[in-house]
Amino acid sequence: MIQTTQLSKKYGPVEVLHIDALEIPTGQSFGLVGNNGAGKTTFFNILLDLVRPTTGSIINHDFQVNTTEEWKTFTGSFIDESFLIGYLTPEEYFEFIGDLRGLNKADVKTFLTFFEEFFNGEIVGRKKYLRDLSKGNQKKVGIVASMMGNPKVIILDEPFANLDPTTQIRLKKIIKELTENREITVLISSHDLTHVTEVCERIVVLEKGNIVKDIETSAETLQELESYFAV
Repeated sequence: MIQTTQLSKKYGPVEVLHIDALEIPTGQSFGLVGNNGAGKTTFFNILLDLVRPTTGSIINHDFQVNTTEEWKTFTGSFIDESFLIGYLTPEEYFEFIGDLRGLNKADVKTFLTFFEEFFNGEIVGRKKYLRDLSKGNQKKVGIVASMMGNPKVIILDEPFANLDPTTQIRLKKIIKELTENREITVLISSHDLTHVTEVCERIVVLEKGNIVKDIETSAETLQELESYFAV
């Protein structure tokens, strides 16, 4: 379970995030939506200890993220291309992440075979550095790397952006498969209301750093969200 308590983040006098309480149960597919500046990426950055909160805390499976690094052993994430190492090839990067996760080269090679359709022949064996890949292909690498080592928690910021329609469909299938066994918690932020309602069983809406909706996904959810953001 991920527990957020009395969390806030201020930059000078401006408060960009304020969440009194939020619990995300183990195994839940959780979506975070909101307009630009709503606080989505700030929340994920605090969850990953990339940004320190002004007040409050986040506990990831019994570990407070800003006081220990124990949670890093079971948490995978991809926020943006800054998570990549541009002068490595995809193969070198996967081996690097695999080594951090306790995987040898054979383990990594076996792991990557499950994503051949997702890669669509554009990632492995192309002899390109990560910095020379398209934004979409960089995202493919980062997303798959976040899933290495059997993580309990996977955090993806705008995973569908820059992906072509076929790859978006394949990614939705992967995310659904991840959460089928109810052991992996997947957190997704997205501007795409359609995609997030298709893959997330629960959606929280942020506005100016505050939770304004907490929805259990149903057949009416997309219409509810579209009506909210249309105002």
